[in-house]
Amino acid sequence: MTPPTAPVPATVEKWISRSKYLRWVDAVTAWLVLFGVAMTLLPEQSDRTIALISVALLVLGVMLRPLRVHWRPVSGWAGVLVSRTVRPGDRAWFVRDGRADSVLVTARRGLRVSIAVPGMGAAETISVRRTRVFLVPA
Repeated sequence: MTPPTAPVPATVEKWISRSKYLRWVDAVTAWLVLFGVAMTLLPEQSDRTIALISVALLVLGVMLRPLRVHWRPVSGWAGVLVSRTVRPGDRAWFVRDGRADSVLVTARRGLRVSIAVPGMGAAETISVRRTRVFLVPA
């Protein structure tokens, strides 16, 4: 018996694993930014105190879901770069949450892309920001 869907290509598998690492790079970048801000605002404090303050601010930022969801300085740019060649009518792989779905790109305007996802109605599409997801060309 053949599988119901085609296997995911090797390049898409790479982006699935890279997406996890890029989110960790985003977290390290957040800590470095907070450390730099704390260094400029509290120059008279010791480095250890500044590091603890920046870690506390990072934990607070992780607990605030809107901030955590929108902070993507590295993975956002990677998402834009990987999806720079997709145009309306192209097939692409929608990489998210450790999996990938084959989609059809229906529209593109700036950083937003409308895609038709399997399992939705024939006339329904979703709009995603290329800074939030990875759209790997098929």
